[in-house]
Parts: sequence; C-alpha cells; structure tokens
Amino acid sequence: MTVRDDLEPALAAYLAERAQWVDATLERLLPPEQRPPGRLYEAMRYSLTAPGKRIRPVLLLAAVDAVGGDAHNALPAAAALEMIHAYSLIHDDLPAMDDDDTRRGQPSNHKVYGEAMAILAGDGLLTAAFEILASPELGAIGNAETRLAVLFDLAHAAGPAGMVGGQAADILAEEQDEIDLPELEFIHTHKTGALIAAALRMGARLGGGTADQIDALTRYGRHIGLAFQIADDILDLVTETDGGEHSKATYPSLMGLAAAREHADSLVDRALAELEPFGAYAEPLRALARYIVARTH
Repeated sequence: MTVRDDLEPALAAYLAERAQWVDATLERLLPPEQRPPGRLYEAMRYSLTAPGKRIRPVLLLAAVDAVGGDAHNALPAAAALEMIHAYSLIHDDLPAMDDDDTRRGQPSNHKVYGEAMAILAGDGLLTAAFEILASPELGAIGNAETRLAVLFDLAHAAGPAGMVGGQAADILAEEQDEIDLPELEFIHTHKTGALIAAALRMGARLGGGTADQIDALTRYGRHIGLAFQIADDILDLVTETDGGEHSKATYPSLMGLAAAREHADSLVDRALAELEPFGAYAEPLRALARYIVARTH
C-alpha cells in the first residue's frame, strides 16, 4: 500500500502495516495461477491484488484491536472480506451493471479477461471467501458458535439483505425520473454500508468482544459506512472536471453540498461517540472515522 499525503502519520503507518498483513494473507490463501484453470485464478488475482486501501479488512482488524484481541488471528477473515469486496467491484464494472472500463487505475477485469471470465472470477472470489471462513484457518479463534456467527454476518451483509440488495435498488432507481433521500439512503446503507458494518461486527466477534461491544462497533460501522458514501458523493462533485451531467442522485444533489458535509460530519460524531467505552484501544477507529470525511481522493 502506498502511504498517502492526506493521512495523519500514525494512521498512515497503521493502514500500511495492516494492509501488508492482509496482502500477505491473500497471497497465501489464493490458488496459484499455475493451477488449472489458470486463466480463472489469474483473473481473480488481477482484481484482488490491485492497489487499494484495504479499508474493510483493516476495519475488521481494528475492531479486533478495540476489544483487546489479537488481530493476527483474524487475518483469514479479513482476507475473506476483501475477496467479497473485490468480487462486487468486478461485477459492478460489467456492462450490464455500471459499465466501467477502469478500476483502481487499471483496466476493469472484463476489459482484460472478457465478460464471461470476469463473471466467473467474481463468482470464484465470492465462494472462496466462504470456503476460507468455514475452513480450519479460523479454528484457533473462538468456538464453533462464534465462527458460525461470523459466517452469518458476512453472508447477510453481502446478500440480498445487504450489498446485493443495495445494488438492485441502485439499478431500479436508474429507471425512475428521480428518487428521494430515504431511497438514496437505502441504496447507500445496503450497497456500501452493509459490508463496512459487517467488518466491524466480525472483528468484534473474533476479538472476543462482549455483546455490548459488538453492538457498539456495529453501530459505529453503520455510521461510518454511510459517511463514507456521502464523502464519495462529495468528492465526485468537487473533483468533477469533464463538465458532464451526473446520472445518479447523490447526497449533494438532494441536500446541497453544505448540508451533505454537515450530515457526514454528524455521522462521524455519532460513530466516535460509540467508541468512548473502548479507550485507547479504539484510537485507530477514531482516526479512520475522521479520515473518511477529511480525505481528498
């Protein structure tokens, strides 16, 4: 991971270290490209190892830290979470979805490997994530009940009640002349926020957190998940250079830029309030929450 100039030094170091842990775990768990069918594994690796911030797996590890657990033990779960995220990006970029030609500064998966192989690469990452979570890789963490709960957390967040449902609502919204703020919030909290909240909930479970701690970190995740998407909407607006029309509703378009910023700041304040009982253990989560609305790209 490249350390960015808009990050606090301590947060930049934390993100870089945890991202390196995640990358090393992904490399260990991914099948080699030499294994048949090699083209499939190459396509899976292409998107999964592309440069990225690894925000979701780092949040999972930070939640483990917040409840006093050992983040190293949760690395397989963090890797599985990143696989789910990578699969969703591959499928989102397809012509039938958002039809994007680039992702993370490089050609989208389907532009390199074709649509059929891109679909299969996404399917492969999705199912590999649950294979990892169900495998003995997580055997040292908690008991069978905890591991089953983590599996449920990820499946619920990734499926029709979460990310997939949010994507479906987003597609349906494109058929409408306009949507209102509750509809937009539904899309954002499901398409983006569900997986972020799951990262916190999974990490709290795997770190041995109490029921109250798990719930508090889940609420933190929900708040920053929505703030993250609002911040993205704002960045898309203020960095727009092509003069084109925005085809999708955004928080700035529905609320105005100033009100959207205030709403994102309010969500971060609510997220920070959830961290008060955790003391210094949650400092990385505090820094991440502040960074979400302060980032410049």
